[in-house]
Amino acid sequence: MIVNFSLVNEIFRAFHIQRWNDRIRPMELIEMDKHAHKMIIAYALGKYEEARNKEVDWAYIIRNGVYEMLRRIIISDIKSPIYREIKKNQKVFAKLNEYIFQELEPKIADDTIRKEIEDFLFVGNNERTINDDILDAAHIYSSYWEFQIVKHANPINYQNIKIETELLDDINGFKYLDGIKKLTARHTISNFIDMVGQMRFQIRWAQTPRVPHTSVLGHCMLVAVISYFFTRDLPNCPKRIYNNFFGGLFHDLPEAATRDIISPVKRSSKEFDELIANLEQELSDKEIFPHVEESWIKELKYFTHDEFTNKAIIKNKVKTKLSIDEVTLAYNEDKYMPYDGELVRAADHLSAFLEAWNSCSNGVKSEELSQAAQKIYEMYKHKSIGNLPLKNLYSSFKPVC
Repeated sequence: MIVNFSLVNEIFRAFHIQRWNDRIRPMELIEMDKHAHKMIIAYALGKYEEARNKEVDWAYIIRNGVYEMLRRIIISDIKSPIYREIKKNQKVFAKLNEYIFQELEPKIADDTIRKEIEDFLFVGNNERTINDDILDAAHIYSSYWEFQIVKHANPINYQNIKIETELLDDINGFKYLDGIKKLTARHTISNFIDMVGQMRFQIRWAQTPRVPHTSVLGHCMLVAVISYFFTRDLPNCPKRIYNNFFGGLFHDLPEAATRDIISPVKRSSKEFDELIANLEQELSDKEIFPHVEESWIKELKYFTHDEFTNKAIIKNKVKTKLSIDEVTLAYNEDKYMPYDGELVRAADHLSAFLEAWNSCSNGVKSEELSQAAQKIYEMYKHKSIGNLPLKNLYSSFKPVC
Protein backbone atom coordinates (compact mmCIF):
# COMPACT_ATOMS: atom_id res chain seq x y z
CA MET A 1 0.00 0.00 0.00
CA ILE A 2 1.43 3.37 -1.07
CA VAL A 3 0.00 5.37 1.83
CA ASN A 4 1.91 4.47 4.99
CA PHE A 5 2.62 6.07 8.35
CA SER A 6 5.88 7.73 7.24
CA LEU A 7 4.52 9.13 3.99
CA VAL A 8 1.31 10.65 5.36
CA ASN A 9 3.16 12.31 8.22
CA GLU A 10 5.74 13.68 5.77
CA ILE A 11 2.91 15.14 3.69
CA PHE A 12 1.26 16.51 6.85
CA ARG A 13 4.46 18.45 7.59
CA ALA A 14 3.35 20.94 4.94
CA PHE A 15 0.94 22.32 7.57
CA HIS A 16 3.92 23.27 9.76
CA ILE A 17 5.80 25.16 7.04
CA GLN A 18 5.23 28.90 7.08
CA ARG A 19 5.76 30.95 3.94
CA TRP A 20 7.01 34.57 3.74
CA ASN A 21 8.27 34.06 7.29
CA ASP A 22 10.72 36.95 7.02
CA ARG A 23 7.81 39.39 6.62
CA ILE A 24 5.01 40.65 8.82
CA ARG A 25 1.91 38.64 7.96
CA PRO A 26 -1.64 39.41 9.12
CA MET A 27 -2.23 35.63 9.07
CA GLU A 28 -0.10 32.52 8.72
CA LEU A 29 0.64 31.60 5.10
CA ILE A 30 1.13 27.84 5.03
CA GLU A 31 2.81 25.61 2.43
CA MET A 32 -0.10 23.15 2.20
CA ASP A 33 -2.54 25.98 1.48
CA LYS A 34 -0.25 27.36 -1.21
CA HIS A 35 -0.18 24.05 -3.09
CA ALA A 36 -3.95 23.65 -2.78
CA HIS A 37 -4.45 27.09 -4.33
CA LYS A 38 -1.85 26.31 -6.99
CA MET A 39 -3.60 23.10 -8.07
CA ILE A 40 -7.00 24.81 -8.27
CA ILE A 41 -5.44 27.50 -10.45
CA ALA A 42 -3.83 24.75 -12.55
CA TYR A 43 -7.29 23.18 -12.95
CA ALA A 44 -8.65 26.48 -14.29
CA LEU A 45 -5.69 27.06 -16.62
CA GLY A 46 -5.94 23.51 -17.96
CA LYS A 47 -9.68 23.87 -18.60
CA TYR A 48 -9.13 27.04 -20.60
CA GLU A 49 -6.46 25.35 -22.71
CA GLU A 50 -8.75 22.39 -23.39
CA ALA A 51 -11.36 24.87 -24.59
CA ARG A 52 -8.77 26.01 -27.15
CA ASN A 53 -8.41 22.38 -28.30
CA LYS A 54 -5.00 21.99 -26.64
CA GLU A 55 -4.14 18.56 -25.32
CA VAL A 56 -3.68 18.72 -21.55
CA ASP A 57 -2.05 15.78 -19.78
CA TRP A 58 -3.92 15.80 -16.48
CA ALA A 59 -2.08 12.74 -15.14
CA TYR A 60 1.20 14.64 -15.61
CA ILE A 61 -0.16 17.80 -13.99
CA ILE A 62 -1.50 15.94 -10.94
CA ARG A 63 1.59 13.73 -10.53
CA ASN A 64 4.11 16.56 -10.87
CA GLY A 65 2.00 18.85 -8.70
CA VAL A 66 2.05 16.26 -5.90
CA TYR A 67 5.76 15.47 -6.29
CA GLU A 68 6.69 19.15 -6.38
CA MET A 69 4.89 19.61 -3.08
CA LEU A 70 6.94 16.76 -1.60
CA ARG A 71 10.12 18.42 -2.84
CA ARG A 72 9.11 21.76 -1.31
CA ILE A 73 8.36 20.10 2.02
CA ILE A 74 11.92 18.79 2.21
CA ILE A 75 13.56 22.12 1.23
CA SER A 76 11.17 24.30 3.21
CA ASP A 77 13.89 26.57 4.60
CA ILE A 78 15.21 27.67 1.19
CA LYS A 79 13.72 30.99 0.05
CA SER A 80 12.34 31.11 -3.49
CA PRO A 81 14.97 33.55 -4.88
CA ILE A 82 17.75 31.29 -3.54
CA TYR A 83 16.04 28.21 -4.96
CA ARG A 84 15.80 29.84 -8.38
CA GLU A 85 19.52 30.59 -8.35
CA ILE A 86 20.29 27.01 -7.31
CA LYS A 87 18.24 25.70 -10.26
CA LYS A 88 20.48 27.62 -12.65
CA ASN A 89 23.51 25.60 -11.50
CA GLN A 90 22.82 22.06 -12.72
CA LYS A 91 25.52 20.46 -10.57
CA VAL A 92 24.33 22.11 -7.35
CA PHE A 93 20.68 21.47 -8.22
CA ALA A 94 21.44 17.77 -8.78
CA LYS A 95 23.08 17.60 -5.34
CA LEU A 96 20.03 19.23 -3.79
CA ASN A 97 17.76 16.71 -5.49
CA GLU A 98 19.98 13.88 -4.24
CA TYR A 99 19.40 15.13 -0.70
CA ILE A 100 15.64 15.35 -1.34
CA PHE A 101 15.52 11.80 -2.69
CA GLN A 102 17.56 10.48 0.25
CA GLU A 103 14.98 12.01 2.59
CA LEU A 104 11.96 10.71 0.67
CA GLU A 105 13.17 7.26 -0.38
CA PRO A 106 12.75 5.52 3.02
CA LYS A 107 9.17 6.81 3.22
CA ILE A 108 8.10 5.44 -0.19
CA ALA A 109 7.32 1.72 -0.01
CA ASP A 110 5.95 1.40 -3.55
CA ASP A 111 8.55 0.78 -6.26
CA THR A 112 6.56 2.52 -9.02
CA ILE A 113 6.03 5.71 -7.01
CA ARG A 114 9.66 5.70 -5.87
CA LYS A 115 10.84 5.43 -9.49
CA GLU A 116 8.49 8.21 -10.58
CA ILE A 117 9.80 10.54 -7.88
CA GLU A 118 13.39 9.66 -8.84
CA ASP A 119 12.64 10.44 -12.49
CA PHE A 120 10.88 13.66 -11.48
CA LEU A 121 13.94 14.80 -9.55
CA PHE A 122 16.74 13.63 -11.85
CA VAL A 123 15.48 12.96 -15.35
CA GLY A 124 13.17 15.90 -15.82
CA ASN A 125 11.76 16.87 -19.18
CA ASN A 126 14.13 18.17 -21.83
CA GLU A 127 11.31 19.67 -23.86
CA ARG A 128 8.87 21.86 -21.96
CA THR A 129 5.22 21.23 -22.67
CA ILE A 130 2.04 23.15 -22.03
CA ASN A 131 1.61 20.99 -18.91
CA ASP A 132 4.84 22.36 -17.40
CA ASP A 133 3.72 25.89 -18.21
CA ILE A 134 0.33 25.34 -16.57
CA LEU A 135 2.01 24.15 -13.37
CA ASP A 136 4.62 26.92 -13.34
CA ALA A 137 2.08 29.63 -14.14
CA ALA A 138 -0.22 28.36 -11.37
CA HIS A 139 2.71 28.28 -8.94
CA ILE A 140 3.72 31.86 -9.70
CA TYR A 141 0.19 33.25 -9.71
CA SER A 142 -0.57 31.66 -6.33
CA SER A 143 2.64 33.24 -4.98
CA TYR A 144 1.57 36.59 -6.42
CA TRP A 145 -1.83 36.20 -4.72
CA GLU A 146 -0.05 35.68 -1.39
CA PHE A 147 2.22 38.65 -2.02
CA GLN A 148 -0.79 40.97 -2.24
CA ILE A 149 -1.46 40.12 1.40
CA VAL A 150 2.18 40.43 2.45
CA LYS A 151 2.68 43.72 0.61
CA HIS A 152 -0.07 45.51 2.51
CA ALA A 153 1.30 44.28 5.83
CA ASN A 154 4.80 45.55 4.92
CA PRO A 155 4.12 48.88 3.17
CA ILE A 156 7.60 50.35 3.65
CA ASN A 157 9.67 47.28 2.81
CA TYR A 158 12.24 48.34 0.24
CA GLN A 159 11.99 45.01 -1.60
CA ASN A 160 8.27 45.28 -2.40
CA ILE A 161 8.69 46.84 -5.82
CA LYS A 162 11.43 44.39 -6.79
CA ILE A 163 9.43 41.32 -5.70
CA GLU A 164 6.24 42.49 -7.38
CA THR A 165 8.06 43.35 -10.59
CA GLU A 166 9.71 39.92 -10.72
CA LEU A 167 6.44 38.11 -10.05
CA LEU A 168 4.57 40.11 -12.69
CA ASP A 169 7.36 39.59 -15.22
CA ASP A 170 7.17 35.84 -14.58
CA ILE A 171 3.37 35.87 -14.93
CA ASN A 172 3.57 37.85 -18.17
CA GLY A 173 5.78 35.11 -19.60
CA PHE A 174 2.73 32.83 -19.51
CA LYS A 175 0.22 35.22 -21.04
CA TYR A 176 -0.15 32.95 -24.02
CA LEU A 177 -2.23 30.80 -21.64
CA ASP A 178 -5.83 31.97 -21.93
CA GLY A 179 -6.43 31.54 -18.21
CA ILE A 180 -3.50 33.80 -17.27
CA LYS A 181 -4.81 36.48 -19.63
CA LYS A 182 -8.19 36.30 -17.90
CA LEU A 183 -6.73 36.30 -14.38
CA THR A 184 -4.48 39.30 -14.99
CA ALA A 185 -7.34 41.18 -16.67
CA ARG A 186 -9.53 40.39 -13.63
CA HIS A 187 -12.16 38.47 -15.58
CA THR A 188 -14.83 36.65 -13.59
CA ILE A 189 -12.61 33.60 -13.05
CA SER A 190 -10.38 35.74 -10.84
CA ASN A 191 -13.31 36.03 -8.41
CA PHE A 192 -13.41 32.24 -8.18
CA ILE A 193 -9.66 32.04 -7.57
CA ASP A 194 -9.98 34.71 -4.86
CA MET A 195 -12.92 32.86 -3.32
CA VAL A 196 -11.11 29.54 -3.02
CA GLY A 197 -7.98 31.38 -1.83
CA GLN A 198 -10.01 32.79 1.03
CA MET A 199 -10.72 29.24 2.21
CA ARG A 200 -7.24 29.35 3.71
CA PHE A 201 -8.62 31.92 6.18
CA GLN A 202 -11.13 29.36 7.49
CA ILE A 203 -9.55 27.33 10.29
CA ARG A 204 -10.90 23.85 10.90
CA TRP A 205 -11.87 22.75 14.42
CA ALA A 206 -12.07 26.49 15.12
CA GLN A 207 -13.30 26.09 18.71
CA THR A 208 -10.74 23.43 19.63
CA PRO A 209 -7.15 24.29 20.69
CA ARG A 210 -4.91 22.44 18.25
CA VAL A 211 -1.38 22.43 16.80
CA PRO A 212 -0.89 22.96 13.96
CA HIS A 213 -3.92 24.90 12.83
CA THR A 214 -5.19 23.64 9.49
CA SER A 215 -7.33 25.53 7.02
CA VAL A 216 -10.24 24.22 4.96
CA LEU A 217 -8.19 24.81 1.79
CA GLY A 218 -5.14 22.96 3.10
CA HIS A 219 -7.34 20.11 4.31
CA CYS A 220 -8.72 19.79 0.77
CA MET A 221 -5.20 19.41 -0.63
CA LEU A 222 -4.33 16.73 1.92
CA VAL A 223 -7.52 14.84 1.03
CA ALA A 224 -6.70 15.18 -2.69
CA VAL A 225 -3.15 13.84 -2.28
CA ILE A 226 -4.26 10.91 -0.13
CA SER A 227 -7.09 10.15 -2.59
CA TYR A 228 -4.55 10.24 -5.42
CA PHE A 229 -2.27 7.70 -3.75
CA PHE A 230 -5.23 5.51 -2.76
CA THR A 231 -6.34 5.47 -6.39
CA ARG A 232 -2.85 4.62 -7.62
CA ASP A 233 -3.14 1.43 -5.56
CA LEU A 234 -6.25 0.40 -7.51
CA PRO A 235 -6.66 -0.55 -11.18
CA ASN A 236 -7.15 2.90 -12.62
CA CYS A 237 -7.99 4.63 -15.88
CA PRO A 238 -6.88 8.28 -16.30
CA LYS A 239 -10.34 9.66 -15.46
CA ARG A 240 -10.48 7.67 -12.22
CA ILE A 241 -7.24 9.34 -11.08
CA TYR A 242 -8.42 12.75 -12.31
CA ASN A 243 -11.84 12.51 -10.64
CA ASN A 244 -10.56 11.22 -7.32
CA PHE A 245 -7.83 13.86 -7.09
CA PHE A 246 -9.97 16.84 -8.07
CA GLY A 247 -12.93 15.37 -6.21
CA GLY A 248 -10.78 15.46 -3.09
CA LEU A 249 -9.53 18.96 -3.89
CA PHE A 250 -13.04 20.36 -4.42
CA HIS A 251 -15.01 18.25 -1.92
CA ASP A 252 -15.39 21.18 0.49
CA LEU A 253 -15.82 23.84 -2.22
CA PRO A 254 -19.33 24.78 -0.98
CA GLU A 255 -17.71 25.93 2.26
CA ALA A 256 -16.37 28.92 0.33
CA ALA A 257 -19.98 30.11 0.63
CA THR A 258 -21.18 28.46 3.86
CA ARG A 259 -17.95 28.47 5.92
CA ASP A 260 -16.81 25.35 7.77
CA ILE A 261 -19.53 23.62 9.78
CA ILE A 262 -18.03 21.00 12.08
CA SER A 263 -19.11 17.39 11.49
CA PRO A 264 -20.83 16.82 14.87
CA VAL A 265 -23.13 19.78 14.15
CA LYS A 266 -23.81 18.65 10.57
CA ARG A 267 -24.69 15.17 11.73
CA SER A 268 -26.62 16.09 14.88
CA SER A 269 -29.72 14.93 13.01
CA LYS A 270 -30.52 13.52 9.58
CA GLU A 271 -32.86 16.45 8.89
CA PHE A 272 -30.20 19.03 9.76
CA ASP A 273 -27.59 17.22 7.65
CA GLU A 274 -29.97 17.24 4.65
CA LEU A 275 -30.79 20.92 5.23
CA ILE A 276 -27.09 21.84 5.23
CA ALA A 277 -26.51 19.80 2.06
CA ASN A 278 -29.38 21.58 0.31
CA LEU A 279 -28.16 24.99 1.48
CA GLU A 280 -24.65 24.19 0.23
CA GLN A 281 -26.05 23.38 -3.21
CA GLU A 282 -28.20 26.52 -3.30
CA LEU A 283 -25.38 28.80 -2.19
CA SER A 284 -22.94 27.16 -4.60
CA ASP A 285 -25.36 27.85 -7.46
CA LYS A 286 -25.79 31.43 -6.31
CA GLU A 287 -22.33 32.46 -5.09
CA ILE A 288 -19.70 30.11 -6.57
CA PHE A 289 -20.69 28.71 -9.95
CA PRO A 290 -21.51 32.12 -11.54
CA HIS A 291 -17.76 32.83 -11.31
CA VAL A 292 -16.62 29.82 -13.36
CA GLU A 293 -17.17 28.95 -16.99
CA GLU A 294 -20.56 27.37 -17.63
CA SER A 295 -18.94 24.32 -19.23
CA TRP A 296 -17.17 23.50 -15.92
CA ILE A 297 -20.24 23.52 -13.70
CA LYS A 298 -21.48 20.02 -14.44
CA GLU A 299 -18.11 18.54 -13.49
CA LEU A 300 -17.78 20.66 -10.34
CA LYS A 301 -21.24 19.54 -9.27
CA TYR A 302 -20.17 15.94 -9.89
CA PHE A 303 -17.34 16.54 -7.40
CA THR A 304 -19.40 18.42 -4.78
CA HIS A 305 -22.84 16.72 -4.85
CA ASP A 306 -22.85 13.36 -3.04
CA GLU A 307 -19.09 13.75 -2.86
CA PHE A 308 -18.66 10.64 -0.69
CA THR A 309 -20.67 8.35 -2.97
CA ASN A 310 -19.13 5.96 -5.51
CA LYS A 311 -20.54 6.77 -8.93
CA ALA A 312 -20.18 6.56 -12.67
CA ILE A 313 -21.95 8.08 -15.67
CA ILE A 314 -23.84 5.70 -17.95
CA LYS A 315 -25.76 7.13 -20.94
CA ASN A 316 -25.55 10.65 -19.47
CA LYS A 317 -27.06 9.53 -16.16
CA VAL A 318 -25.20 9.31 -12.84
CA LYS A 319 -25.29 5.80 -11.39
CA THR A 320 -24.69 5.59 -7.64
CA LYS A 321 -24.81 2.88 -4.94
CA LEU A 322 -21.77 1.19 -6.41
CA SER A 323 -19.04 -0.58 -4.49
CA ILE A 324 -15.37 0.11 -5.15
CA ASP A 325 -15.10 -3.37 -6.69
CA GLU A 326 -18.06 -2.68 -9.00
CA VAL A 327 -16.42 0.55 -10.17
CA THR A 328 -13.21 -1.39 -10.82
CA LEU A 329 -14.80 -4.28 -12.66
CA ALA A 330 -17.54 -2.56 -14.66
CA TYR A 331 -16.81 1.17 -14.95
CA ASN A 332 -13.05 1.62 -14.86
CA GLU A 333 -12.97 3.39 -18.24
CA ASP A 334 -12.76 7.09 -19.03
CA LYS A 335 -16.14 7.07 -20.78
CA TYR A 336 -17.85 6.20 -17.47
CA MET A 337 -16.21 9.01 -15.43
CA PRO A 338 -15.57 6.66 -12.46
CA TYR A 339 -15.49 8.39 -9.08
CA ASP A 340 -14.68 6.67 -5.79
CA GLY A 341 -16.46 8.78 -3.21
CA GLU A 342 -15.79 6.09 -0.62
CA LEU A 343 -12.04 6.59 -1.13
CA VAL A 344 -12.41 10.37 -0.90
CA ARG A 345 -14.35 9.86 2.34
CA ALA A 346 -11.61 7.58 3.68
CA ALA A 347 -9.04 10.25 2.77
CA ASP A 348 -11.21 12.89 4.48
CA HIS A 349 -11.38 10.77 7.63
CA LEU A 350 -7.63 10.10 7.54
CA SER A 351 -6.98 13.83 7.18
CA ALA A 352 -9.14 14.56 10.24
CA PHE A 353 -7.44 11.74 12.16
CA LEU A 354 -4.01 13.19 11.29
CA GLU A 355 -5.10 16.64 12.46
CA ALA A 356 -6.19 15.26 15.83
CA TRP A 357 -3.33 12.76 16.21
CA ASN A 358 -0.60 15.28 15.37
CA SER A 359 -1.99 17.84 17.80
CA CYS A 360 -2.06 15.25 20.58
CA SER A 361 1.49 14.20 19.64
CA ASN A 362 2.55 17.84 19.95
CA GLY A 363 1.09 18.00 23.48
CA VAL A 364 -2.09 19.92 22.71
CA LYS A 365 -4.91 17.57 23.69
CA SER A 366 -8.58 17.94 24.43
CA GLU A 367 -11.60 15.73 24.92
CA GLU A 368 -12.88 16.71 21.46
CA LEU A 369 -9.63 15.67 19.76
CA SER A 370 -9.42 12.42 21.71
CA GLN A 371 -13.00 11.48 20.86
CA ALA A 372 -12.55 12.35 17.18
CA ALA A 373 -9.32 10.36 16.83
CA GLN A 374 -10.76 7.37 18.67
CA LYS A 375 -14.00 7.40 16.65
CA ILE A 376 -12.13 7.40 13.32
CA TYR A 377 -9.71 4.74 14.54
CA GLU A 378 -12.61 2.48 15.53
CA MET A 379 -14.17 2.93 12.09
CA TYR A 380 -11.06 1.73 10.27
CA LYS A 381 -9.20 -0.60 12.63
CA HIS A 382 -10.69 -3.67 10.89
CA LYS A 383 -11.54 -2.10 7.55
CA SER A 384 -10.36 -2.55 3.98
CA ILE A 385 -11.72 -0.70 0.94
CA GLY A 386 -11.28 -2.61 -2.27
CA ASN A 387 -7.75 -3.98 -2.02
CA LEU A 388 -6.62 -1.25 0.40
CA PRO A 389 -6.02 -2.59 3.93
CA LEU A 390 -6.65 0.66 5.78
CA LYS A 391 -6.63 -1.31 9.02
CA ASN A 392 -2.86 -1.82 8.59
CA LEU A 393 -2.32 1.93 8.17
CA TYR A 394 -4.27 2.84 11.32
CA SER A 395 -2.55 0.13 13.35
CA SER A 396 0.78 1.93 12.81
CA PHE A 397 -0.36 4.98 14.82
CA LYS A 398 0.44 4.81 18.53
CA PRO A 399 -2.42 5.94 20.80
CA VAL A 400 -1.48 9.45 21.94
CA CYS A 401 -4.88 11.17 22.30
